[in-house]
Amino acid sequence: MVTGGGTGIGAAVARRLASEGANVAVMGRRREPLQALADETGCFVMQADAADSAAVRAALTEIHGKFGKVDILIANAGGHGVGPTISMTDETWSLATRLNLDTAFVCARESLPDLIAQKGAVVVVASIAGLFAGPDAAGYVTMKHACIGFGKSLARDYGRKGVRTNIVCPGWVATAMADEQMQVIVEKHGLHSIEEAYRLVTKDVPLGRPATSEEVANVICFLVSDEASAMNGSILTVDGGAGVVDLPTLAFVE
Repeated sequence: MVTGGGTGIGAAVARRLASEGANVAVMGRRREPLQALADETGCFVMQADAADSAAVRAALTEIHGKFGKVDILIANAGGHGVGPTISMTDETWSLATRLNLDTAFVCARESLPDLIAQKGAVVVVASIAGLFAGPDAAGYVTMKHACIGFGKSLARDYGRKGVRTNIVCPGWVATAMADEQMQVIVEKHGLHSIEEAYRLVTKDVPLGRPATSEEVANVICFLVSDEASAMNGSILTVDGGAGVVDLPTLAFVE
C-alpha cells in the first residue's frame, strides 16, 4: 500500500513495485492522477484521506478482498505547513500535522495487524526537513522531525514481531509539488524558468541537482526488499549530499 500514490515519489514507487510483480494499492485524495497511474500500471486505486481512520480501514477491507493482507506500507503522503511561527494559524498547524504525521500514524496503526502477520516492511517518507530546519516552515519541519521519531518507534516496538521500519529523507526532488515551490523562487529572484530555480536551490548541494522521483523510489524499494533484511530503524538521506555540507565553509567556495 502506497499513500500519496498519485504523483511524485509515491507514483514512482508504485511503478517500480508493479514492474517487479507486486500487487500495488495506491491511496490519494485526488482521483484523476490515481486513475492515470492505474491505467498505466494496473495498480488498485483507493481514493481516500490517509489521515481518516475509517477511510483507511475501508481501504484495507478492499485490499483484503482483492489481494489479501498488506505486507508493505509506504507512508508517503505529505504536504506543506509553511510559515513562521509568529504568524502561523491554528488551522495551518493542524493541516501540517494531518498531512504529514497523522497520515503516517493512521495508516501504520491500521496496517500493523497485517504487517505483523506477514512480517512485513514499512517505509516512512520524511524529508531532510526532519533533520534540519528550513526558513519559515515551522509546521513542515516539526512534523517531518516527528515522522522520523514515529518511524523509530515503529522499528523499536515491532522489530521483534518481524516488522522492519525504515525512514527515507529526500532533499529537493523534481516533482509537481516542488515545481510549485520553484515557481515562488522564479518570481522572487526574477528567474526565467523552473529549471533555473532548481539550479539555484541546489547550487551548494555536492551533486548540484535535485533528485528524480525514480531515484528516491529506488532507495525505498531497496528498503522493503529482502536485500535490506537486516535494516530496521535506519534513516537514509537521498539529498545529493546536502546534509554533509559544512555551512560555515561555504564562503570559501567560489
